[in-house]
Amino acid sequence: MATKWIWTTANGPHPPNMVPGGQDSDGCTIYVGRAHHSGDLLPAKVIPAKNAAYVAYGGGEHFVDGFEVLCQKELIWDNAHGGIIPPDAICGGNTADGEPLYVGRAYHEGSQTVGKVQSSHGCVYIPYGGAEVAVHSYEVLCER
Repeated sequence: MATKWIWTTANGPHPPNMVPGGQDSDGCTIYVGRAHHSGDLLPAKVIPAKNAAYVAYGGGEHFVDGFEVLCQKELIWDNAHGGIIPPDAICGGNTADGEPLYVGRAYHEGSQTVGKVQSSHGCVYIPYGGAEVAVHSYEVLCER
């Protein structure tokens, strides 16, 4: 099955079949997205209930207004750690140097948050609380 990225904005409209990625600490559903920021195409956490989307970059959490959301029905989250990328992982973007970035998620301070798995760094980076947080045990979104 192919994945499909659909362009939208923080204010919507949002497609009905967006892929859920987690839950914010206040209970709002976080969806899988991606956005351009500083020359990179980065996985993003999308929170339609808050008209917001964020990426982790350069040590910070950055709001993005325009982005793509992942739409698909047959995806799973595979456990991983230390930079490991499971087979059939969903590539959510790339660095300016061309390194693939995969869609990942991790638990942090009561939130299950979507972020970028950067294999060369051995972790997933999530945008949280105004910062870019590195987590070494995470899940990677995979197509099965």
